[in-house]
Amino acid sequence: MNAVLVVGLALGMRHGTDPDHLAAIDGMTRVRPRSTNGIFFALGHGLVVILLAVGIGKLLAARFAFAGPWTLILIGLVNLWRLFRPATRSHAAPRPIIAQPLILGMLLAAGFETSSQLSALIIAGQTNPWLLGAAFSGGMVLVDGLDGLLAASTQRLATAGENRARIASRVLGVVVVTFALSLGGAELADLDLGRFAFPLGLALFATVILIRVWARSKPSSAATLIPESAEG
Repeated sequence: MNAVLVVGLALGMRHGTDPDHLAAIDGMTRVRPRSTNGIFFALGHGLVVILLAVGIGKLLAARFAFAGPWTLILIGLVNLWRLFRPATRSHAAPRPIIAQPLILGMLLAAGFETSSQLSALIIAGQTNPWLLGAAFSGGMVLVDGLDGLLAASTQRLATAGENRARIASRVLGVVVVTFALSLGGAELADLDLGRFAFPLGLALFATVILIRVWARSKPSSAATLIPESAEG
C-alpha cells in the first residue's frame, strides 16, 4: 500500500508538469494574480481524478469533456487580448469564469486524459482508490502550487513596475498563448500528443522557472555603474 501511494504521489507530480497545467495556471494568473491559483487548480483537478478512480465520475467527465480544450483556447485568447491591451488599465475589471481555478482544474481533468492520469486510474483498480486519488492530488498540489505561487509573484512585481518582471510577464504571456492555443487545438483535432507531454512539460516548467528567477534578479553592478560614471 505504501509503495502504491508513493507511486501515486510521483504520478501526481509528473502530471502537474504537463504543459496544459502550466499553460492554464500561468494564463489564469495573468487574469487573476493570486498565489493560491495553482493549489485550487490542482484540488479541482484531483477531485475529478478521485471521482474517476472510485468509478462514479465517468458520466460527469463524459458530459464535460468537450469543455476542456475550449477552456484552454479561451485562456489563450484572453491572454492574447491582454498582451495588446493598454498597460494603464486596472486589474479591477470583472473576471471571467476561467479565472476560477477550482472550476478550471475540474474542466481540464475531464477534457484531457494524459498518460499519467490514465496510469493512476489503472493502479486505482488494484488498491484503495480514495487513498490513491488523494496521493495523486497531493503530488499535483506540490508542483502546481509552486507554479502558481511563482507566477503570482512575477505578476505582482510586473504590476509594481519592476522592469525585468514586466519583460518576463510579456514573454510568459506569449508562451501561454502559444501553448494554450496549440494544446487546445490539438485536442479538438484529436491529435495524440501523449508521448511529447512529459519532455514538453519539463522543458516548459524549466523555462518558466528560469524566466521568473531572471525577473527577480537584480541588474549587475557593472550596469548600475554606467549612469553614475556618466553623471560624473
